[in-house]
Amino acid sequence: MALDKSFFEGKKICCLGDRDAIPGPALAECMKSVGGEILFTSTECFV
Repeated sequence: MALDKSFFEGKKICCLGDRDAIPGPALAECMKSVGGEILFTSTECFV
């Protein structure tokens, strides 16, 4: 099943990444590429 990219167009998004997985800035770039508006980006260590 493919996700319709227009779903994220104009949406406000907070990207919380994980130090041992996908960093926040990488998530933010993906969301920007499908039209999302990035409000906050962070990479945390969830231990």
